[in-house]
Parts: sequence; C-alpha cells; structure tokens
Amino acid sequence: MDNLPPSALFGVEGRVACVTGASSGLGRRAAEVLARAGASVVAVARRSDRLDALCSDVDGNLSAVQGDVAVRDGMDDLVHRITAAFGPPEILIHAAGLNTREQADVVSAEGWDATIAVNLTAPFFLSQKLVPEMQRKGWGRIVNFASLQSYRAFPGGISYGASKGGVTQLTRAMAQAWSSSGINTNALAPGFFETELTAAVFADAERATRNAAQTCIGRNGEPADLDGPLLFLCSDASRYVTGQVLMLDGGYTAK
Repeated sequence: MDNLPPSALFGVEGRVACVTGASSGLGRRAAEVLARAGASVVAVARRSDRLDALCSDVDGNLSAVQGDVAVRDGMDDLVHRITAAFGPPEILIHAAGLNTREQADVVSAEGWDATIAVNLTAPFFLSQKLVPEMQRKGWGRIVNFASLQSYRAFPGGISYGASKGGVTQLTRAMAQAWSSSGINTNALAPGFFETELTAAVFADAERATRNAAQTCIGRNGEPADLDGPLLFLCSDASRYVTGQVLMLDGGYTAK
C-alpha cells in the first residue's frame, strides 16, 4: 500500500461497484464515472428506460438492475440481482433520493414514510446485506449521500432534512461498526446541482442565482464536480478516512 502512484491510489479499476438512484442526476453521474474509471458497475433504479439509456450511453462495464430500494420485502431479491452480473460489490453508492417538498403543517404520513424509507432506511439495510462479502475480502467503500439539509433547514424540507440529518449519523455509526474490517463509510453532501431532484429550485432563476452567490466559489454545482471527491472516497486514497461527511457545496456552508 505504501508509495502507490496516483493512478493506482485513486484507481477503481477491477473493482465491483453498485450505485442506487443511477437513472438520473448525481447517481447517474456516479455510475458513469466509476464505469469509465474501470470499475464493473451495477446501476440500480426504478425506471428501466432510464437505465437502458445509461447503459447505451456509457462506454464501460455496466449492468442495469430495475428495482426499488425502499421495498423492504424485496431486498433479498434485489441483492441477488445486484450480485448476479459481476459478483458482490466492493463499492456501494447510495444515491437514490426522494424530496416531497411538503411544508411542515401539511406533511403527510405517506410522504414522511416514503422519504425516510428511500433516504435513510434503504442505505442501511442494503449495506447490511452486502457488507459480509466486503468483510470477507477485507476491503469495502460505502458512500452515502447527505445534503445541505443535513445541517440547515430549508422551507418545505422537514421530512427530507430529517432523513438527511439521519444520514450523517448513520454514516458515523456504519463507520464505527465496519471500518475495523476494512470497510470505510463516508458521505458526500452536495450543494445545489441541477438535477431532477432540484428541478423546482432551478426553475426559479432568481433563486438559483442567489444560491450561487451564497457559495464561496460563486456558482452552483456542475456534474463534473462530483468526479474527484467520489473517486477519492471509493479508492485506496481514502484508506484512513471514515465516518466523515464531505461537503460538496462550493463553500455554501462556509459562509
């Protein structure tokens, strides 16, 4: 492990990765980046047409699995299908997300439960199912997706913020549980990136401009901004980093 060249230190070539929420947004970008970097990637999402488009667009070793990570009773079947293509993953990216944008006074039980199920419950139970093979190999990387709302309250974000606040503590707890087996767990917390999940934000040009001005860098996130931090957390470069949340926000939370 000592004195690895940068290409090997940050490399994921030959690794097996699983990315949830891979049909759009940052999940899709994560699947693309890992596949192009040489990993064998299993892309998981609910929308099969979007997964088909991903597979046709990406030049890499990529397999699609249509499934809903929030369906607890279907977890064993989902894991079976995830491992069928390339074997058990060593890298697990939890990018599936849901934001109902309900105001506190009108949050529905259905919206609350669905948000917690996708954003908080699924990352733990899918990891729990896949960790034993990582433990057997003595190496694994789990990357959760936190948020600005892990730390700040935004209008219409009470259920989403509660779930993402939970993700920060889940990340620490998973690190405590599994890092001694060589499985590092960290989280990325994106700022404002234009994705399907943030369409309502970017539909308001004035609001998007204000968000950009709030960053230290002076702009909102672009897809390529994910690439380096993701590869860092998925590779040997992060071998002594675990239980951490990396703010990928252009300095939004620094001001």
